[in-house]
Amino acid sequence: MTRLQRVGVFGGMFDPIHCGHLDVVAAAERALGLAAILIVPSNIPPHREQPLASPYHRFAMVAMVVAGRRRWRACDLELSDPAPSYTARTLRRLHDAGHTPLALVFITGADAFLDIGTWHEYPAVLDLAHFAVVSRPGVPAGALRARLPHLAERMILVPSEGALAAGETDARESGPPCIFLIEAATADVSSTAIRRARQAGRSIAGLVPEAVQQHIEQHGLYLDRPRDARAAQPPPGLAAGRLHGQD
Repeated sequence: MTRLQRVGVFGGMFDPIHCGHLDVVAAAERALGLAAILIVPSNIPPHREQPLASPYHRFAMVAMVVAGRRRWRACDLELSDPAPSYTARTLRRLHDAGHTPLALVFITGADAFLDIGTWHEYPAVLDLAHFAVVSRPGVPAGALRARLPHLAERMILVPSEGALAAGETDARESGPPCIFLIEAATADVSSTAIRRARQAGRSIAGLVPEAVQQHIEQHGLYLDRPRDARAAQPPPGLAAGRLHGQD
């Protein structure tokens, strides 16, 4: 039987995208053997403040990050959709494009997943794709069984290095989607901390990829709200959209 080729989906404001984000995606790719990964910048999540950088700049920074990574793609699915959107809507749009729930893996940090009960269309959203939940500093993925006991039966602990055993993977090609818990070291950094460092005049070297740092500094991003809000407008096809965000 041909192994199901799974596509990872990682969404967030990416204001800016940083090394912690990259660690989360890389851990999911490594542990689950994902065939492709879509990194989906959002515009204005319904549950958070507006991003400071424009959609154009945030998409550009994601594009820089995926350059040279064979399986990673910058995806403007939400930026090109003017309708309000949540994770559930995004996954359904991917279903409409031909992806089945068992072929999709929504990637998120363990800290964000702790609030899954507040997500739009919970618990139905958990049936729209597998979820890959990766450890974040202070929130190990393995602890989620105890912290979210009502979801424990759906959770599978995945080795941080190397993919699931073949038998385990094949077993997950039928039945309802599950929640993969991935223990991995991820950088202790957040977009909020990066923006504050910029506003305070501190270096952000090592917190974001070098190309992203250069882009931020070249365009004067995050120095003050008015300047960022007036930053370059998105090109045609990058209209405003919304997606569940990750800091």
